[in-house]
Amino acid sequence: MSITRMVGVAAATLALLSAAACSGTGGGGDDGGGPGGYGAPASPDSSPESSAETSADSSAAPTEATAGLATAESEFGTIVVDARGMTIYQFDKDEPGSGTSTCAGECAQKWPAVTGGDAPELDGITGTVDTITGVDGQPQLTLNGWPLYHFAGDTARGDVNGQGVGEVWWVLTPAGEPIRN
Repeated sequence: MSITRMVGVAAATLALLSAAACSGTGGGGDDGGGPGGYGAPASPDSSPESSAETSADSSAAPTEATAGLATAESEFGTIVVDARGMTIYQFDKDEPGSGTSTCAGECAQKWPAVTGGDAPELDGITGTVDTITGVDGQPQLTLNGWPLYHFAGDTARGDVNGQGVGEVWWVLTPAGEPIRN
């Protein structure tokens, strides 16, 4: 195995182990792990090797100009992804429509906000998309009032490793409804 590949595998493993080591019970710096902490995704069928066909352009870097939301087919049905095809999640500890994110500190490192401007590109999204001011002061996209996040443990298009983590992180339908299975 080449050094480059070993470093990549080690980095991915470290990210997943780091996420697995966290737990919390609430508050601004909570990582969403709940009393049981981070665990395996809720579905035993999900794996890092899963793939999703997406309508998003994978070559687009996440900039304000290309920020947007699209849809992809996954083992959970049609889900929301970003312009690069990376899975988007919502956090049950957020209050939809409150205009604020509760994921700060270590949580925000493991679950980075989906950033975007006032007019993100949308493809297949049927829910209401808006922005709030995220915990880092940058615009954060929302879908039906839910602040949106990526998961640091997802490293490729189609990964859904964050689904069900701590029983508080969920993928979303194009209408902005969490898929809790």
